[in-house]
Amino acid sequence: MARHERWVMLATLALLQVMVIVTGVYAVNNNFSLDALTNQSPPDGPTASPEESPPASVVTAGPVLAQLPARAGEGPLPTKGTLTQQLTDALGDDALGDRVGAVVLDAATGERIFASNADTGITPASTTKLVTSTAALASLGPDTRFSTRVVQGAQPGSIVLVGGGDPTLAGPSAKPGSYPKQASLATLAARTAATLKARGVTKITLSYDTSLFTGAPINPGWKPNYIPDGEIAPVSALAIDEGKQNPASSQPRVADPPQYAAAAFARLLRKNGFTVGRTVRSVKAAPGAAELGRVDSPPVYALVEHTLTFSDDDLAEALARHVAVKEGQEPSFQGATTAVLGVLKRLGASKGIQVQDGSGLSPRNRISADALARLIAIASSPANPGLHAIASGMPIAGFSGTLGNGRRFTEKESKGQVGLVRAKTGTLNNVNTLAGMATTKDGRLVTFAFMADRVPINAEPVLDRLAAIVARA
Repeated sequence: MARHERWVMLATLALLQVMVIVTGVYAVNNNFSLDALTNQSPPDGPTASPEESPPASVVTAGPVLAQLPARAGEGPLPTKGTLTQQLTDALGDDALGDRVGAVVLDAATGERIFASNADTGITPASTTKLVTSTAALASLGPDTRFSTRVVQGAQPGSIVLVGGGDPTLAGPSAKPGSYPKQASLATLAARTAATLKARGVTKITLSYDTSLFTGAPINPGWKPNYIPDGEIAPVSALAIDEGKQNPASSQPRVADPPQYAAAAFARLLRKNGFTVGRTVRSVKAAPGAAELGRVDSPPVYALVEHTLTFSDDDLAEALARHVAVKEGQEPSFQGATTAVLGVLKRLGASKGIQVQDGSGLSPRNRISADALARLIAIASSPANPGLHAIASGMPIAGFSGTLGNGRRFTEKESKGQVGLVRAKTGTLNNVNTLAGMATTKDGRLVTFAFMADRVPINAEPVLDRLAAIVARA
């Protein structure tokens, strides 16, 4: 049964890759831009995590998993000698700097096929999101949703907008049609209005509650430019459009996301015919207060897929704090990292992982290459079906998310493996990482991690070359 489940999972991934490549070829042949398919826009100005750059508008597709055997994932292991020589040569590239961790594992057994500095803690950058996302799926469950609610206030005619920790909540300016479908502040206003009108209420006082999350909204390890540059907004249980003033652009971020969201909600209520008091303040809703309206986020599995595909920092931090809530820890940065590591310990995957945030923006995080590759193997196992959104969420080489930005898998040594690698990227100043999975030419599923945190120049092409070597092994 385990073999059959692994074949089903791999066949599903293979079909998805085929669909993506067919779409990519169609887009090229018909002069469509893949920007619309990946729904990703470039950052403005200098940024500490340049992996959020635009996807490719033109791609060249090759054969996808053409040599997959009948029982996918169970082919022979690649020849270690040949693979070792090729990877060792590539790891000698000066672009990687002088601290590099690398490992290739057999996904089924965990056996190391290749290792170099595999147990050294390296700054992971956004590959940290693999840690956060795995913990979220394991702790919360893939089908859990986060609710933004409106409840009765302490006084007659008073209502409280209660943040549910859903940073994807769409504000009034958001355009419909994104995936996953977001909960809408306008829908919440309409539902609340219907309830109030049925009670004969037309004049209200609005407050808001952000108590689901606690602690500092900005991690002490983050660089001061992260928020003004649009990398992330201050973490809060109540926000719309991830704290963006313009939902279509990462810049600028608002200084006070909950106040901004509450003000937008007040305007929507006025459009629904209500008189709303001018003062909107922060309160804590009474336990058991009557609910007047609610909207629910997409399920966790879809949020995880979005987090990994687009390297969404805001969503990663929210997921980490939800894990803290579920695990009985304080929903702060410290409580979230404690909770995440506790969940990973239950999975047998905490060794080699030290994190101080959920997004990977902190340069103080340390994760070994072995830890990331093992985590991906655990998440792809047929024994853990609730974790499979890790595999489906990782970008596809040359096509989606942060691997589809026109700079990845485009060079001679790697472009032949376009569509054959799924991996999460990581980029900070002097840091380049890549961790993911591939099926070898003989059909063996392997996981890998290549990490460097003293890079003198952009080392992404070298990381792509390393992943391509694994895919064609």
